Amino acid sequence: MKQFIVLFICMLFLSCNQDDFSSSSDSDSKIVVEGWIENDDYAQVILSTSIPTTAVIDSTTILNNVIRSAKVTVSDGEKVEVLRLKRNSDRIPPFIYYSSEILGQSGKNYSLKIEYLDRVIQATTTIPNTVILKKATYIKENPQDTTGYVFIEFDDPVLEKNYYQVTTRIDKEEPVFVPAFYGNLNDDNFTSGSVSMQINRGVLIFPKTKFKPYFTDGDLIYVKLRTLNKEAFDFWNSWQNEIVNGRNPIYPSNTSLKSNISSGLGLWTGYGQSTLVVRTPPKK
Repeated sequence: MKQFIVLFICMLFLSCNQDDFSSSSDSDSKIVVEGWIENDDYAQVILSTSIPTTAVIDSTTILNNVIRSAKVTVSDGEKVEVLRLKRNSDRIPPFIYYSSEILGQSGKNYSLKIEYLDRVIQATTTIPNTVILKKATYIKENPQDTTGYVFIEFDDPVLEKNYYQVTTRIDKEEPVFVPAFYGNLNDDNFTSGSVSMQINRGVLIFPKTKFKPYFTDGDLIYVKLRTLNKEAFDFWNSWQNEIVNGRNPIYPSNTSLKSNISSGLGLWTGYGQSTLVVRTPPKK
């Protein structure tokens, strides 16, 4: 289960609508990028134009702002590949540019180039070394409970500087991995190389069911530990801060999340990843 969460987080940036895109100045309209490549997986990129503050934010608005006619190129320094646009009905938005030749490898650099109308957008990233998720366990406070939390264990390499993000996905309920609440981790804050912590469910935009911060008997839970670079950590921390402070991440209070996109907005990043499956007791 290598799908990465896409919450269309970058549509928070303020701009005009797509009909005005070709005649807008840089200050009026931006291309928003959500792109990633994980180790042992292929690159995925979602493109959109930013949404105006007056728009109603729903799945229809998001679909209307998706860019489906760009030329998206990824290079690993040896190979160059033009990504193909495919439809994935389990996602919002359902249009994603995929690579099929360049596979992510830890330690390698990957460049992204996007050509759309008269715009050229570029970014580079590196996939950090993977840190293995050793254990993930579903634990209840009382045996009679029907809900619980997930506890994870991993070893942080002492001689390396690492940033982490923990994500979860409930099978048949969530189509993508969701960042855990307080799941962005800086190893400067660890008191030991052996890390053990509780994981709370994160917030999924446009959920199919009512949000709850815990897991439930009957859930089949995929838990992913990702390593990421400082740029991606800062981006996800700015997202998390909006959630923690009770603000709307689609229109955050500071009007802008962190970004590493030249002449655009959003994020192009590489991830190391290690995933475990957690099986909970059958639902009674």
